[in-house]
Amino acid sequence: MTRVKRGNVARKRRNKILQINKGFRGANSTLFRTANQRNMRSLKYAYRDRKRKKREFRKVWITRINAAAREQGLTYSQLIHELKLKNVEINRKVLSQIALFDQNAFSTLIHST
Repeated sequence: MTRVKRGNVARKRRNKILQINKGFRGANSTLFRTANQRNMRSLKYAYRDRKRKKREFRKVWITRINAAAREQGLTYSQLIHELKLKNVEINRKVLSQIALFDQNAFSTLIHST
């Protein structure tokens, strides 16, 4: 069997990881083994936080809608209930944008329900 020399391939693989970890502190950006561990962990965090970001935004939207609804004399749950009864299919993102940037439209939306 012929001899396989992997020096170049291994160096490229290691340098790729070290390049990704530029900006990490201490040995996490200079030593391959710790850099590789940090890289794998950072990818886990990135995957987890992409899911978490969606939750956080929904919380923000609900908080904004609740604050705007309370100014109009309703609670969040009462508002959503009324919108469902009237078959108004508007998502929370758009509803929070309306509440934030156009209070007149939001109040007419509430009083029409």
